[in-house]
Amino acid sequence: MDKYKCPCGYVYDPAEGDPDSGIAPGTAFEDLPDDWKCPICGLSKDMFEKAD
Repeated sequence: MDKYKCPCGYVYDPAEGDPDSGIAPGTAFEDLPDDWKCPICGLSKDMFEKAD
């Protein structure tokens, strides 16, 4: 599963998920809810780009 990076620098790692937002480890970026936002800056997931 790919990691995705927010312009603010936060990287969503599917292996870690986003427990503070109720996203379990193992959740692919594509499977995040449409209303999920960056936990650091609040940008929507459509602003993320695939991390290298």
